[in-house]
This record gives sequence, structure tokens and C-alpha cells, in this order.
Amino acid sequence: MKKYFILTAALIFAFGVFAQKNQDQATFTTYDKGESYYYSTILSGVTSYDKSQKKEKPYKVYKVNLDGQEFPNTLDLYSNSQWHQKPISQGSTGTCWAFATTSFYETEVYRLTGKKIKLSEMYSVYWEYVAKARGFIESRGKSNFSEGSEANAVTRMYKEHGIVSFEAYNGLLEGQEFYNHKALFKEMNAYLQGVKKSQAWNADRVEETIRAILNTYMGAPPTEIVMDGKTMTPKEYMMEVLEINPNNYVDILSYTQEPFYQQVEYHVPDNWWHSDVYYNIPLEDFMQTLNKVVKKGFTASIDADVSEAGLVNLKGNPQVAIVPDFDIPFEYINDDARQFRFSNKTTTDDHLMHLVGSVKKDGHWWYLIKDSSSGSRNNSPEDPEFGYYFFRDDYVKLKVMSFTVHKDAVKDILHKFEEVN
Repeated sequence: MKKYFILTAALIFAFGVFAQKNQDQATFTTYDKGESYYYSTILSGVTSYDKSQKKEKPYKVYKVNLDGQEFPNTLDLYSNSQWHQKPISQGSTGTCWAFATTSFYETEVYRLTGKKIKLSEMYSVYWEYVAKARGFIESRGKSNFSEGSEANAVTRMYKEHGIVSFEAYNGLLEGQEFYNHKALFKEMNAYLQGVKKSQAWNADRVEETIRAILNTYMGAPPTEIVMDGKTMTPKEYMMEVLEINPNNYVDILSYTQEPFYQQVEYHVPDNWWHSDVYYNIPLEDFMQTLNKVVKKGFTASIDADVSEAGLVNLKGNPQVAIVPDFDIPFEYINDDARQFRFSNKTTTDDHLMHLVGSVKKDGHWWYLIKDSSSGSRNNSPEDPEFGYYFFRDDYVKLKVMSFTVHKDAVKDILHKFEEVN
């Protein structure tokens, strides 16, 4: 009887603790695309989009219920955030990788030189499309050709082509307010599929045609620019004016399907060129390193999954991302939980953003995230937080797969790789 009483008491206590921990609730919320920033603002300026013929009806989405909760979701709380350009929209394109990483490099230019310069996202996008087309030809149509890519694609394009300012090349045609690559990508992809069907694998001819299409929709990028009366190439501008050396930037990754403390490939479709330079580290080291990066005054371009019930960007809600305890309690997030979601494809490399600051509140680190997508703009354009997200550390721990940073910010980790190898 005594043993039965003790067992019963233990079970009651365990269930009580479990019930206390599981406090997050979810709700079905009606979502009307027509009211979103993407449909109401970006697409409203596209002549091919006719609101009167929109047949989509409001539908329900499953999101964590944040009613009655307070979050550090105002810019003034992030007093340690690093200088960065104001968030701008990527429009109707899949080029978040360029916007996030270009923003990261703008902050790097300021950190290194004190210069506040707006750089061109579309200069890197243009050359990345050219590289993708060549990859498609060289692989005989097996390489992934899409709008997406990774942060180190920008670094790679800088190495090959340099960079120019936004003023020198913005990639917008006259009268365009927002980027729209729907027709551009459709035409390039149709052309490449035709090349594949006819087996016309002439790389130089294909590049010439792809560049002609790009020039039509984006304009031709400059081969020279003038700074203070001096003519220079984009590479000279990058090295002499911006003082950016692409070789000084590294990519940090964390997953268990590859060995830790080795440079490995990031196995996602957007890594179409199979880059294998990612420094793979355990999750705890990943989080500690990211926090040290921010504390040292650096920023990072991050690659994350943003299709979760804990990321709430619906109109009238705080732009926050947490991991609700009905998904997985914070203390249970580890390497295996993270890999499990990557392996079953509930974690994907959805979106790249720029992490620019952090603050600690109620035992959690929160991160200020500059964003180029429409979801972070479903609040009012007059709000200072327009174009920002606020990620809690549990969301970063579970859903941010990699980040790009200056090597000086992660010297201890890179030194550990040298020791292990």
C-alpha cells in the first residue's frame, strides 16, 4: 500500500509539472491574402495582377495564440543593435539570400570603414543567374535552376565580379517600384528547358542569351564606376572603397548528418553548386558562438525555416517567432531534435535574414532580425518595426540552420577546427 501511495503521488506530481510547462496554446486564425502587404502593396503595382479577378478566399491558419503576452518587440529595446540600412522589400522575387547578405555586407562596410553605403542586391542576383545557367549547362540540365540561393553565393559573386553601389545599379526598370521576377524567371527557365530538350549544350551561347534576357528585365550591370573622379572596376571598388575581402567571411552550420568540426556540404536545393565550405559544429557551440558574435559587435546573415506555427506575422500581431511548448519544450531542443526536423523536411532553408542585435528578457535571449520579405511588413508602414522580426532563442536554436559572419568573430571556433584536423 505504501509503495502504491508513493507511486501515485509521483505520477500526480509529474503530471502537475507537465501541465505547468505546457502553457502555450494554438488557434485557427482567418487569413485574408488580400489584406497582406504582399497582395495589397507589392502586387497592386504589377500590371499583370488584377484584384477584381482574385478568386482566393480567406482561409484558416494554425498559429500559436499570443493574446495577453508581452514580448521585446520594439526597436528601442535593442540598444546594442549594430548600424544597418533601413529594411527594404525584395518585392515579388525569391532573392532573400541577396537582400539579407547584402545588408550584412553593408553593416560590415560600416564596421570596417565608418561609411554608410547602400549596396546593390541585384548586381549579385544578376551574376548568380548567369552562374546558375552555366551550372545547368555543365550538368546537362541536372543542376537546380531557381530564384533561391544561399548567403555565400553573394560572397562567391563578390570574389568573381566585385560589387557596386545601389546607385550604380539597382536592377529596376523605369517606373518599377518593387522587384518582380516572375516573368524574368519564367522566360529564362523556359529557354533552358528548351536547351535541355534539344540538347544544345553550348555554354557560351546560352550565357549570351540568358544575359540578354536579364538585360531586358533588369538592365545591364556596369563594368566600371566612377568614384571621386576615379574610374574603377567593381572589384577595385570592393577592395579599395568598401575594404571588403570576401576571403574573410565564413559560413557556420549545425546538423548531425555530417561530422562535427569538419567543413561540409549544406545539403539543400538552393546550394545548387554544392558548396562544402560550411564549418559544422554542435548545436550548443552554434548557439554560444552566435551569441558571442552579437556581443562582440558583429552581425550575421542567417538561414532559417519560417513556416512554423510559432512564427506569427499576421496583421495585428507582434512579429515574433517562438517555439511553442506544444511543439517541443525549450529544454528538449538538442542536436537530435534539430536533425530530426531537417531530415523529415519540416525544417527547410526557407528564408535568409540579417541578425543585427539582441536583448535578454525573462531568461531568454531575443534577436532583432532585419527582413526583406512581405510577412514582416504586415504591420503599419509607419511603425518603426516595419520590416523586422523578433526571434526568441528557442526558435533560433531549432530553426536557424546556418549563418555567415566575419572570421574574426569566430576565431575560437576556427581554431578548434585546426586542432581537430
